[in-house]
Amino acid sequence: MGGLLTRAAQWTNDSSGCCKLEATQLNEFLLKEVLHFTEQLMVQHPEEATHVFEEPLVWSTTLEASDFKAGYDVSDLLVESHDKDSEGRPLLRLKPPTISVRSFSQLSKLLHLAENNTLAEVRECLQGNKDLVAIIFGRSFVSFMEKEDVNQDVQSLMVKIKEREPSEDVEAKIKVFLLLQKKDKEILNKLLQHVTEQSERVWIVFSDYEFSNGCNAPLWRQLLGEICYVVLTPCDTDTLYITCSNDGVFLNKGIKQDGQESGYERISEVYRDLVTLLKHRSPYFAANIKTQVQKSLCCKTPVTFVTFSNLINLNVKQQENKEEEKTVHHHVRNKACGTTKYEPCPRWRKLGLSSTRGYVIILLPHKSSVGAMPSELFSESSSESEEEEQPERRQENNTDLPSEYWQIQKLVIYLKGGNQTATVLTLCAMMDFNLMQETCQLAIRDAGGLEVLINLLDTDEVKCKIGSLKILRKICNNMQIRRIIVDMGGLQSVVKILDSPVKDLKALAAETIANVAKFRRARRTVRQHGGIKKLVKLLACVPNLATLSVNQEQDVEVARCGALALWSCSNSTKNKEAIRRAGGIPLLGRLLKSPHENMLIPVVGTLQECASEESYRIAIQTEGMIKDLVINLSSDNDELQMHCASAIFKCAEDKQTRDLVRKYKGLQPLVTLLGKANNKELLAAATGAIWKCSISKENVAKFQEFKALEIIVGLLTDQPEEVLVNVVGALGEFAQISANKAIIRKCGGIRPLVGLLTGTNQALLVNVTKAVGACATDKDNMAIIDQLDGVRLVWSLLKNSSADVQSSAAWALCPCIKNAKDAGEMVRSLVGGLELIVNLLKSTNIEVQASICAVVATIAKDKENLAVLTDHGVIPLLAKLTNTSDNRLRRYLADAIGHCCMWGTNRSSFGDATAVAPLVRYLKAKDSWVNQSTAMALYQLSKDPYNCITMYEKGAVKPLIQLMGSDDETLQEAAAGCVRNIRLLAQANRQARLFN
Repeated sequence: MGGLLTRAAQWTNDSSGCCKLEATQLNEFLLKEVLHFTEQLMVQHPEEATHVFEEPLVWSTTLEASDFKAGYDVSDLLVESHDKDSEGRPLLRLKPPTISVRSFSQLSKLLHLAENNTLAEVRECLQGNKDLVAIIFGRSFVSFMEKEDVNQDVQSLMVKIKEREPSEDVEAKIKVFLLLQKKDKEILNKLLQHVTEQSERVWIVFSDYEFSNGCNAPLWRQLLGEICYVVLTPCDTDTLYITCSNDGVFLNKGIKQDGQESGYERISEVYRDLVTLLKHRSPYFAANIKTQVQKSLCCKTPVTFVTFSNLINLNVKQQENKEEEKTVHHHVRNKACGTTKYEPCPRWRKLGLSSTRGYVIILLPHKSSVGAMPSELFSESSSESEEEEQPERRQENNTDLPSEYWQIQKLVIYLKGGNQTATVLTLCAMMDFNLMQETCQLAIRDAGGLEVLINLLDTDEVKCKIGSLKILRKICNNMQIRRIIVDMGGLQSVVKILDSPVKDLKALAAETIANVAKFRRARRTVRQHGGIKKLVKLLACVPNLATLSVNQEQDVEVARCGALALWSCSNSTKNKEAIRRAGGIPLLGRLLKSPHENMLIPVVGTLQECASEESYRIAIQTEGMIKDLVINLSSDNDELQMHCASAIFKCAEDKQTRDLVRKYKGLQPLVTLLGKANNKELLAAATGAIWKCSISKENVAKFQEFKALEIIVGLLTDQPEEVLVNVVGALGEFAQISANKAIIRKCGGIRPLVGLLTGTNQALLVNVTKAVGACATDKDNMAIIDQLDGVRLVWSLLKNSSADVQSSAAWALCPCIKNAKDAGEMVRSLVGGLELIVNLLKSTNIEVQASICAVVATIAKDKENLAVLTDHGVIPLLAKLTNTSDNRLRRYLADAIGHCCMWGTNRSSFGDATAVAPLVRYLKAKDSWVNQSTAMALYQLSKDPYNCITMYEKGAVKPLIQLMGSDDETLQEAAAGCVRNIRLLAQANRQARLFN
């Protein structure tokens, strides 16, 4: 079960880099299976359930000390179970919010206490203990069991294990492990069965009519370049009617067999090929293409009109449109009505598909299975986006080709048939051409030179390998060529050369990898063939970077090329992890001290790419690299400065890193970089670093010594979005200090900020609304915002599809409403605004819920607006949210409820909606803000006698009396007022009974 969770569950990283389980049906299924296993183990195998884990499972729980009763020693700050292990350690220990558990029996009891939040508790447990099996049994035990035949009896396994690690509970340990493994298989079988049941085959077969040239289009359409027609029904969109032509593929109106001319009309843009069209039209296809195409030879029921040979060869410009040349190597293009058959392209050959008179199928999930059990379960995931494929630019006829094209083609012929000496001479002759020119690159490809160059890599002749690599490293800057190299298996040969004792070969091989590994499949190939470890090993070739001898210059070049290759490969989450495991971080840190800029650029480039991972950010900090990054900010090389600033931008999420940047005097160089406004990449990196560093107020004070705020305000106009996102983010942090709000206004920053509220970039909108909200706390700023209609613009962002934008806009509205001159009238003037606010309480996003509650509390201070909110049904929606364990939501929800009590019968309506009892539980929270807002809400609710009864029955009096001793006078008064109302009701009841 633990192993399957790692392989099958869908994980993601949140903004802080922590690994989280995604909210998918697959993960929901796995969580329920884990919960079921834990409960059944306690019932069916009570002895095994008492087995003590090798290490405790530790996570942040929603349970509080008051939830534990019999069987536990309970105090306000600590809970310990009576059950202990052989060393006297409690099997369960809670120090809110952290809990540690050492046995399945205690885990089962804990989940029982969680009641309705059991799945949430299981989720938190798994997220906090991703390597579950190793924690429970120990890595050595797991490693041993994985090598053993688990079908042998338990006694045999016990004998073998006791020889390795004597222990009293070996038998229970083995039995629990086998039960886990059995559960693993059961879950996997369920998943496979589900995927099988949910799959539907969509067949693509030969049509009833096929012309001798391989086309299926009618002759009068072939004259227009059309080849065939495809009808596909993806699982997540309507049926697609597709025309395949010489120019590419596009959607038509829906061609009927009667051949009506209107159906052929193009209704979309022209795409490169069928796959590209489907990627744009079907999000599900785009996400799952790697697992969707398989081969079969079994169906004879026509569903679409297309020949297989046409389908598999739909590149832009299917074949080059050329007449036969008088040279030995000539080119032929298949015209629409020509007689030449289309041949499969290499990419489809590699998939194992052929044009034997059979049939090809595409396996797509049934419509009903979308989102149920995603096929990504069995595919490799990666963090980066696939490289965009661009149409090939080719000359339309031979007269346009320069002489170099034909000269290189002749050299390729010599290369194919020459001996060793002739081969070396031919390679030298080819290197005399400008191989960075596209014409020369395509000449090598068209003449079959790539196969020859790749074959030379597997020879024993060093000179031939060097010559081949020198050519390949240049021509693979062409996207199509690097893809062909990977298709032909050339990258594996290059990776092998990294083990060569010849330094020139290693350097050239690494540089070639750097140029080829620009797309996902290439990066994966490097990793899967051991290339990452070999590249990391190259970094260790430099003994002393400060004083190099002549012989060591080659070592520097090898290390530089290795860093270049790792830089390209690091655009992949799995490769980043592979670099870390191979020991790359300390080696990169060592190279970071190099005085050579050409070495520093790829090293810093790799570090800033990897800094998106938390493990790297921690390592960069602990290895002392921040100081070196700060030093290189003052370099004369713009590219090096840009990568250093980008690395600081990513690492400065951590407060300690922000402090280190200030300690090593890195703030002033960052401000200095703002002067290079013409270099937009550098400007984006510098503003990003300033934004993240300004999260610390100490850094903001330091930035102001260098007049950074005035410069940043000047960057609010005429900048690309990637710069604006960072600039506005920095302004939002600067505006947290009161004096800076006036500076932003005096520098003319309010107007451009408000202007940015009309944009569409979601990251920019999140930062803009935060900055506007921070500025709005100053009444002079708010007057300008109001004058520019800024509040309406912020309000309109509540309709944005992004939950982040919605919540950020809502938080910004609170100070805007609070500081507006006539807030109540302004809110009422926004048509449909209050209804929108109420509807957003139905959101499932906790941050949106909390921010909207804050807005409701602010709006409800105006009685007329509160009446409108009540009419729109705000009371039952607020009441529905009270069963939450999130303290941030609790705080603002209680505040909203307290303010909404000020109208009509709302107090009793909250009681009728069962909102009072959950609020009483909030008093147990360890958050003073939650306590204060809850006490205020309960005080208002206690003015209704039936609510007082509920509070008394739910035990509100005792915690309220404790809160009366708080140092916060507002909290004291609210708690005392609530207790007074409960007490007065009790006295009235007593007197009524006496008189009766």
